[in-house]
Amino acid sequence: MSMRGIVAEFVGTFALCFVGIWAIDHASSFDGGAGLLMVAAAHGLVIACMVAATLHISGAQFNPAVSIAVWLAGKQDAKSAAVYIATQLVAGLAASGLLLVFGLTQAQIGAGTPALAEGVSALKGVGVEVVLTFFLMFVIYGSVISGGMKGVAGVFIGGTVALDILAGGPITGAAMNPARHMGPALVAGGEHIGAIWIYWAGPVVGAALAGLVGRFVLEGEGKEG
Repeated sequence: MSMRGIVAEFVGTFALCFVGIWAIDHASSFDGGAGLLMVAAAHGLVIACMVAATLHISGAQFNPAVSIAVWLAGKQDAKSAAVYIATQLVAGLAASGLLLVFGLTQAQIGAGTPALAEGVSALKGVGVEVVLTFFLMFVIYGSVISGGMKGVAGVFIGGTVALDILAGGPITGAAMNPARHMGPALVAGGEHIGAIWIYWAGPVVGAALAGLVGRFVLEGEGKEG
C-alpha cells in the first residue's frame, strides 16, 4: 500500500460512482431495454478504463467487497484492505456530493442508487447480490490475482460488470459494491439508508466466496503436488 495506491483507489471508485449515477439519470429518458443497456455499458466502460489505468498501482479494487476478498485470499494484509475500503467509501460519498453541486437533486441521486425492485424481498436481494458479486470476483481472481490475463483484465472485468447489470439490474440494481450503494444512499437519504446492509451483506459474501474458491480451488493452495 502506498499513497499512489490510495489515490488510484479513490479516483477509480469516484469515477465508477460519478459515471454510474449520472448515466442512470440520463438513461431515465429511454424506455426499457435501451436504458438498461446504456447503464450497463456506462458501468462496464468506466471499470474497464479505470482498471487499465490503475491495475499496476493498486490492483484496481474499487470495491470494499473485493478488498475484503483479496485479504481473505491472502493477497494483501488487513491494514491495506482497511485503508482501501475507507478510501473507496469516501470516494463514493464524494462523487455523490459533487453531483449535487453539478445540479442533480437528491431524488435524482436516489434514482441512481441501486435499489430492490418492487416485490423483491431483502433476502432475495441479498442472494442476487451474492451471485452477481461472486461472478465479478471470480473473473477478477482469474484475470488479475492468479495473473492469467492481466494485460486485458479491464476488458473482462468491465464486461462482467456490464453483464451482471443486464441480468440483475432490474432486480437489485446490481451494485456488487458497497461503495457504489452507500455513497449515493447517504446523500439521497430516505429509504436508501435502510437498505445499506443489503448491499454490504450480498457483495461481501459473494466476493468472499469467490476469493476462497480462487485460493483453495483455482490455485489449489494447501494441496500437495
